[in-house]
Amino acid sequence: MKDIENNFRRPCTETKWNLVFLMLPLFLFVMSSCSKDDDALTDNLGEFNAKTIQHDGVERTYHMYLPNNFNKTNASPLVLALHGGGGTGSRFEKDVSEGSLTAAAEARGMVLVTPNGIDKRWNDGRTEHFGGDSMYDDVGFISAVIDRMIEDYGVDSNRVYATGISNGGLMSFRLALDLSDKIAAIAPVTAQVSKAVESKVPDFPVSLMLVNGVDDPLVPYDGGCIDVPLSNQCRGEVLSTDESIAKFLDFNQCATLAETEAIIDQLPNDGTSVEITRYNTCADKADVVLIKVIGGGHTWPGGAQYLPPDLVGVVSSEINASEMILDFFLSHTRN
Repeated sequence: MKDIENNFRRPCTETKWNLVFLMLPLFLFVMSSCSKDDDALTDNLGEFNAKTIQHDGVERTYHMYLPNNFNKTNASPLVLALHGGGGTGSRFEKDVSEGSLTAAAEARGMVLVTPNGIDKRWNDGRTEHFGGDSMYDDVGFISAVIDRMIEDYGVDSNRVYATGISNGGLMSFRLALDLSDKIAAIAPVTAQVSKAVESKVPDFPVSLMLVNGVDDPLVPYDGGCIDVPLSNQCRGEVLSTDESIAKFLDFNQCATLAETEAIIDQLPNDGTSVEITRYNTCADKADVVLIKVIGGGHTWPGGAQYLPPDLVGVVSSEINASEMILDFFLSHTRN
């Protein structure tokens, strides 16, 4: 009788443990394969999430906005927005575009990343911008962020874009020159090509939309020294707006024939008007577009008057630069 009882008990016990041993490898595989995505699963949609990454032995930070319709399997476009000198990634929207860039990204289902430069500045190539301080590898940092966003969030590697204002705009130009294998298009605001990087040539075409105020008191529209508010210091020199456009016409093998739209002046009281010139006949479906803000200052059109007009010039309300920039980006894919 005891042997019979043992025989009845044994199968039950052995089956239970056999099931555990059979399931354990599967459990470990599932856990290991999901471990990289744990952070992604806890990110809040429709708001910025603070992130860090190690680069060159330094912990770098960036802020990531996932639209409410974000789905990792859909390969969303990625927009990098770079703050100006003295700014931060977390303050970019409030201090610069006044929330219009986030709203535009949300409406278009685009992922938005606003990184932080070390000491609130970007290494756009100007040694005068850093003085005797270290010039950090910001190109490598941005490249690492792009890789992270592709790996962890499935963003489309062929639809990665960069915009920025002032120092961030100059950094956008440098990214186009140094990371043309990753960047499909750029849209600098109040910026030109720095003379420190004017000899660089991108390996691949990069589409350009340049948004510049003619009356910019800091980064002169016609080129020259970059000024600091309330100071006579020269923080490096830039090419003129026309020279910067000409460089990208050459890079992208564009015909010099352009289409210029009638001047936009729907709000005469804001003291600005806008003229748009498009060069659409370029190689590899690239484009070059100049948004010339007549009367505009060192500001983001449709954005915030972050400092008094006496210091930075006026903000144009004629256009929403955020919407125009993102629409321009969406019309370009890296080949």
